[in-house]
Amino acid sequence: MYDKKQYRSYTDEELIDRLRAGETEITEFLCDKYKDLVRKGARSMYILGGDTEDLIQEGMIGLFKAVRDYDSGRDASFFTFAELCINRQIYTAVQASQRKKHIPLNEAISLYSTVDGRGEGDGRFLLEELTDASAGSDPESVVLDQESMEELEKTIEESLSPFEKQVFDLYLTQMSTSQIARILGKNEKSTDNALQRLKAKLRKHIGQKVRS
Repeated sequence: MYDKKQYRSYTDEELIDRLRAGETEITEFLCDKYKDLVRKGARSMYILGGDTEDLIQEGMIGLFKAVRDYDSGRDASFFTFAELCINRQIYTAVQASQRKKHIPLNEAISLYSTVDGRGEGDGRFLLEELTDASAGSDPESVVLDQESMEELEKTIEESLSPFEKQVFDLYLTQMSTSQIARILGKNEKSTDNALQRLKAKLRKHIGQKVRS
């Protein structure tokens, strides 16, 4: 069993260098140090589907890959690289699973989660974001019964491109545009353009529902 105290005074980057030099127990130390980051990633992705414990396991795989592949001369800080690897691994696992529809739109959290990208609960609601240009209506004026949810989900499936669907998936987890771009391996401009397009499409659909 390794002694945690001997590594606490070193930076992650220094620890990675020592790991490369043969101190293999550092892998266990880093995985233990960042297990809460894995849990955070699993919680944020839970909205997209999957069992929490399964997502945590996938996140730990992502963390292990981060420890294995990190290159201080090429990548950002280890923390940033680890967060990317964890979230990418979890999202890939969610996509691969066949245990969900595209988006759990029958759950209120989908449309009433905040979209400030920080998850602090003080941002705009997704539904507010999508209806703010729809006949001047407020979110409460849109009756989102089961039929409306099904119609909205159909609109998402039929009108959004595969890339826009991926962006929307991650947008629902309260990730920022830059985080989404990194996970999907796209540049931030194309990701933001996709986000604006999908918002316009959904806003148009909701606006039609308000006026009907």
